[in-house]
Amino acid sequence: MYRMTWQALKVAFVVVVSAVSLSAMAADDSPANPTAVFATPPRDGSHDFDFLIGNWKAHVRRLPDRLNNSHDWVVYDGISNHHKLIDTNANFEQFDVTSTDGKLHMRAQTLRMYNPDTHQWSIYGLDLDKGELDAPVIGEFHGNRGEFYNHQTWKGRSVLVRWMWLNISPHAARMEQSFSPDGGQHWEVNWICELSR
Repeated sequence: MYRMTWQALKVAFVVVVSAVSLSAMAADDSPANPTAVFATPPRDGSHDFDFLIGNWKAHVRRLPDRLNNSHDWVVYDGISNHHKLIDTNANFEQFDVTSTDGKLHMRAQTLRMYNPDTHQWSIYGLDLDKGELDAPVIGEFHGNRGEFYNHQTWKGRSVLVRWMWLNISPHAARMEQSFSPDGGQHWEVNWICELSR
């Protein structure tokens, strides 16, 4: 009698452990599991810059003396043209502006490329006259706002750089560059480009 009871207890133990294991496995796939509910595929941002394609008028305000409490902005006007490269989502900008007093002239190029694996954009500033390619700012869009970051040295100081793009409307867009000397706690805007068409 004692022997049968012990055997019965062993069988009951195996049944209970199996039931608990099956229940735990089922819970992993159930809607109550937060990872199952929120595991959505990464967003495809490959068309985020499509709003920029075409020709724009550019109105720029530039702060030459940065991270020094300066408020002496230089104002420029000109053009900013954006074109897709071949049959890809990469695009190229040609930028040409002159200060309102006619004394300063800036010409620049920008290459933007999308990485489908990381779902992020890399934006490179180019100086075709000097044959130089800047380190990219890297980031992504959330809605109509894109933020892109890198580190660079400004007058011997290591700064965090942020480029922010705003898709305002089919006829208006805005780009801002900001520097942070303290890892993103405080930002100083030093470049504002307002596009219109």
